Amino acid sequence: METIRQDMDVTIRFSLKTEIAPGQFKEQPETKTRFIFGVEEQVPTLEAALEGAGVGHRFALHIPASEIYGEHDPALVREIPKQGLVKQRLQEGQFYRQMKMGSLVSFKILEVRQDKVLVDFNEPMAGISAFIEGEVVAIRPATEAEIAVARENHQRKKIGCG
Repeated sequence: METIRQDMDVTIRFSLKTEIAPGQFKEQPETKTRFIFGVEEQVPTLEAALEGAGVGHRFALHIPASEIYGEHDPALVREIPKQGLVKQRLQEGQFYRQMKMGSLVSFKILEVRQDKVLVDFNEPMAGISAFIEGEVVAIRPATEAEIAVARENHQRKKIGCG
């Protein structure tokens, strides 16, 4: 019986539930995905659960926020001056983006005050964790060509091209 290890073509069927706020969940419909294990990186918790598993292996995992978009960092919630911001675009709960000295400045507006704005510079999805339940449905050795394509695609994603 084949087991999941480096350079194996793996297919899993899974459902995903994200915790968007404490006790508040968003469910994704069940789906299948296929990847080359050890080449196309998955979140560490999933990789650890799959390594050495065979077809039919079932898993139910909690994926922490640190493995997805990162933890919410309270130090990135700051008060900034209103001066220099486009006042018509200052709406609580909305994301604000503006080019400043050749760089994109992006943040979520938490509160508009007299002369200042309370903003959150965290990644918009920071702090979101997930629950994944699934099953390994297929495993086979990947061909050299499949491994090469997977490596190239994974490198593109790492530099923001995929």
